[in-house]
Amino acid sequence: MPSTPQDRARMTEAGLNLIQQALSIYDSGLRLVVANRPFRDMFDLPVELVTPGARFDDTIRFLVDRGEYGEVDDPAAFVQVRVDQARAFEAHYMERPRANGRTISVEGSPLPQGGWVTVYTDITAIKRQEQLLRTRSEELSDQVLAHAEQLSQTNRALAATNTALEEAKRQLTEMEARTRMVTEMMPAHIAHVDLEGRYTYSNRRLTSVMPSRPSEIRDTLIGDALGAEAFGKIKPHLDKAMAGTSSVFEFNHEESGRRIRVAFTPDIQPGGAIVGVYILSMDVTEEAQARAALGQTHKRELAARLTSGLAHDFANLLTIILGLQSRLDRITGDAEAKELIAATQAAGRRGGVLLDRIARISGPRHIHPEPIDLRQFLTDLQTMARPSLPSGVALDLQVGALPDLLMLDGGGLQDSLLNLILNAKDAVGAGSGRITVTAEAVGDTWVELAVSDTGTGFSDEALSHALDPFFSTKGGEGSGLGLATVYDVTKLSGGRVDLTNTGDGARVTLRLPLRRATISATPKLVLLVEDSPEIREGLRDMLTLLGHNVIEATSVAEAEALADLTDIDIVLSDILLGDDRTGADLLSDLRARNLPAALHLMTSLPPGDARRQAAEARFPVLQKPFTQEALAAFLFLKETA
Repeated sequence: MPSTPQDRARMTEAGLNLIQQALSIYDSGLRLVVANRPFRDMFDLPVELVTPGARFDDTIRFLVDRGEYGEVDDPAAFVQVRVDQARAFEAHYMERPRANGRTISVEGSPLPQGGWVTVYTDITAIKRQEQLLRTRSEELSDQVLAHAEQLSQTNRALAATNTALEEAKRQLTEMEARTRMVTEMMPAHIAHVDLEGRYTYSNRRLTSVMPSRPSEIRDTLIGDALGAEAFGKIKPHLDKAMAGTSSVFEFNHEESGRRIRVAFTPDIQPGGAIVGVYILSMDVTEEAQARAALGQTHKRELAARLTSGLAHDFANLLTIILGLQSRLDRITGDAEAKELIAATQAAGRRGGVLLDRIARISGPRHIHPEPIDLRQFLTDLQTMARPSLPSGVALDLQVGALPDLLMLDGGGLQDSLLNLILNAKDAVGAGSGRITVTAEAVGDTWVELAVSDTGTGFSDEALSHALDPFFSTKGGEGSGLGLATVYDVTKLSGGRVDLTNTGDGARVTLRLPLRRATISATPKLVLLVEDSPEIREGLRDMLTLLGHNVIEATSVAEAEALADLTDIDIVLSDILLGDDRTGADLLSDLRARNLPAALHLMTSLPPGDARRQAAEARFPVLQKPFTQEALAAFLFLKETA
């Protein structure tokens, strides 16, 4: 059975502990990575200085204080010189006497990934033999020869040990390179900070999570690497981890517009001491957008279930009340009574309108993304909204840099922005004022649209509750469902709504996921099946303008014959074709014959029609009428984030 990485690591550690030489490996940040047992024994070091992550300067300072280097006039300067030499590390070999009378050789080599490996060998016996050769070579020639032989034997043993050491060093270097390659390929930032908050390790993927931040952050304080905004949000969790408590949490990184999940795990040594924190961070923006859309769908379903029974009973009560009021109106001739009856009927009818709005906000709603030129979309919206504004109220449009086409639910977005513009009109009042609609991209994650006005702004209560259903500041004139509908549509798209006061008025900001849209440039062969000549001609023009080739059929039989004769890429058929067989029957037959084409339907049947619902269970269906852009989205669109 092949050994596991854990087995190889344990074998490597055991092998390093068995060699006679002392060995240490420090990284480019002057932090200990590996040290064998002879290293600790040779210098009699405490456990904390031979634990991975120990600082090089702390080790030198400990040795200076204990007298390892003899008398040192300025210990701080001595330590700093050694640290500076380590930072500009070069391969070297040296021999030096120790304060205890022993002599050691020190051989250092840099590592490709940064840092260095150093081997310490006790050469006291060898130095004594050399001294003996110099002082007593004439009197003790026999002893010299014997010692020379012993020295030669010792050197051979040392050479063998050095060979083994070089192999161990090679294996360690290879393992480190392999581990770094794996971690740098992960779509997440993996890092370690010490108790000072300084990075001792990073897989250089911080930029992939926070695009504006640097990738080379080793030896950098975490606050400097992340920036003040992000560090302020993660600091309480980091402090808990440094105290021994793990945590996982998410936060919004406003600088990039991303949603980030972070996991903190304390680095606890065998003795129980905490020496740092491991950090794992990931960009979960798309996941958060999907969660928001799914959560809003679930809330809508729950609201629909809760209100459907109440709405039914309430509608029945309103029907009874309006019927009784009509009877009273017919049998009474009192003018004051008729006035009260009319008021009651008006209130009842308003209750019916309110029920209809509740049904729309809590009932099923489907998001239909399509490729939209947002700049042109907002220009058209400006043209549509201006006639409903007082002459003294200006409507300005400010559009920043945006992709040419974005995937957006055009109908829902138009309703939302018109709602906000009309609310802003009410806030400005009948006098002069200004409403501004802005649009811009936030990084590559969001498209941000905002409607601001020069009105009185939101009250504190409105800032807290304006998005709640039925909350209104218009008294009896408002239903309290306008902003709630905007919130609902935006959340269904995976976005969010923010309300703020600007100092000059109010501002409502919609953030929607930025999804670029590009239409395939590869020409396709489309089989168009439509029995109406006028509609078929219009659809043919749309398809050819999109760069595709079209062949036409008017019935199921004709379409099947054409499908047998040519290499069709796409089939687009109406559901109703004027005979006994429908477009859904056609596509089912083509699918059974394993036709390698994309199969699509179109129809003008309403959504509740049984024939349409049966077709939608098997194939995609496009609602007539539709634009060329909607057709492109339906048939040929590719989304790229």
